[in-house]
Amino acid sequence: MIATALDHLAAPPSSKLLGWHLLDARPGEGWVRIGFDGKHEFCNPAGFVQGGLLSAMLDDTMGPAVFVMTEGRLYTATITMTVNFLKPAKPGPIVGEANVTQLGKTIAFVEGRLMAEDGTLLATATTSARLVEAAKAIR
Repeated sequence: MIATALDHLAAPPSSKLLGWHLLDARPGEGWVRIGFDGKHEFCNPAGFVQGGLLSAMLDDTMGPAVFVMTEGRLYTATITMTVNFLKPAKPGPIVGEANVTQLGKTIAFVEGRLMAEDGTLLATATTSARLVEAAKAIR
């Protein structure tokens, strides 16, 4: 796998909880693929992964797309995020993909999607995020 700025960043507790792990990246394109663990503990009464946790997975996919594209110089603070839930997410491996659609001077626009292990599209999202110098945002 290609080296990215994420290689030198300790995973925060929220990412660890979600089972976040980098699967692939194309920094020059602002694209990442992230793996997550859809744990049974994340399920709602119907037995599917709760939507708020899927939203967190999407957020934890789209932000890193900007981080790798900017070689770790810029961190994102979410301004808005719109999520579309397309299919129920069963417990198990979940894959997120995101790509930066526009990187401005102060704001980035990113698209993301979550898929089940079999490739079923579970959810999509778009976000606008404020760009912050990573040195000021990450402790």
